[in-house]
Amino acid sequence: MTTKNWLVSKALPGSPVNDSPLAQICAAFGHLLHRAGIPVTPERSVRFASVIELAQPTHIDDLYWLARVTLLSDIRQVESFDRIFQQVFRGIFDFADFRGELNDSAPLSAVPAGEQSRGEAEKSGESESNPRGTSATPGAPSSDQEDESEISVLAAMSVQERVNERDFSTLTPDELALIRHLVDQLPLVPPSRTRRRTQRARKGNQLDLRATLRASHRTGGDPIRLIKRSRTTKLRRVVLIADVSGSMEPYARIYLHLMRGAVQALGAEAFVFATHLTRLTRPLATSQPDVAYKKAADAATDWSGGTRIGPSIKTFIDDFGRRGIARGAVVVIVSDGWEIEDPEILTTHMARLSRLSHHIIWVNPRKAVASYRPLVGGMAAALPHVDTFVSGHSMNALNEVMAAIAGASERRVDAC
Repeated sequence: MTTKNWLVSKALPGSPVNDSPLAQICAAFGHLLHRAGIPVTPERSVRFASVIELAQPTHIDDLYWLARVTLLSDIRQVESFDRIFQQVFRGIFDFADFRGELNDSAPLSAVPAGEQSRGEAEKSGESESNPRGTSATPGAPSSDQEDESEISVLAAMSVQERVNERDFSTLTPDELALIRHLVDQLPLVPPSRTRRRTQRARKGNQLDLRATLRASHRTGGDPIRLIKRSRTTKLRRVVLIADVSGSMEPYARIYLHLMRGAVQALGAEAFVFATHLTRLTRPLATSQPDVAYKKAADAATDWSGGTRIGPSIKTFIDDFGRRGIARGAVVVIVSDGWEIEDPEILTTHMARLSRLSHHIIWVNPRKAVASYRPLVGGMAAALPHVDTFVSGHSMNALNEVMAAIAGASERRVDAC
């Protein structure tokens, strides 16, 4: 039985309802934490319930770390959190699983803590003076475990933390579902540019001499009030072009979620390619996610096919780029650089794209390998025209992609 089912079937201590839904239980737990001085908002309680739905934890350590990562914002809150967690879930779980022990974690215990035999209590280190053993904090190693600190740290990591470090190509279906949910919630900050046009601003950095002189007529010719102006900013267009060929299939579905978020939040343009280019902006603009992804899958008929990067970039420039979509935009290309065509074709059209766009970000999951060097093939042909080169192979690396998009203000190469 999963933790989620246990939570639904058990009421919180003192709860008048014995058939509380998961959301109600998480909200009640968050309320108790708030009363204890931990600033848990309703939004965090909802997030906690959503993560439980997606992760489907089956062991107590997973539940604890899911709650801790989603509900806490300061390490100083851990002591109060542990106390409330113990009180809330008393009798539902076996807290021996929390001590960072390396033996097989037992699934959720259905035996209330008060009904454990004396032998079991002694075995777990519990006593009347210390009902929770020597370590009330989950994951805290005892003296004989100090030499295994590295393993204990790994055991203490939450499900989300472990998934954040994993390469997208190694995730299980359940972990992929969690990642897709996290990608949908990524904060998308559009890049901006400074315009020549100015507007009045109280804290502007340019003196508006004409307006100041006009205003001085009201004060006998003395320029008492200085009127200032500042240059306005305008959001840059973001264009995402993702490789959906066979070698990129494990990553393409994750980036499809990112593309839909960018289309919805930033008004971005979305394209995919394998053997030919397909525009997905309109399908991904559909408000219902399932419908949007089905339309996108139907539109991209070459999914998991070969890779023709150069001709696809040429089609983008000829059909869309020169019409204004790429002009002054931040272009994000997601591809591993495998090219079946002549790399010279890619070199030619990447040079054209570089002249049209403001900033080119290339996302290559192969860059995550320490020994990787972009020396041959399509990647070597494209890299001289790339401003930012990142891996984007995991959730943490995806945050680097977001930062690169938000900060795409000047041309640079980070191709180490």
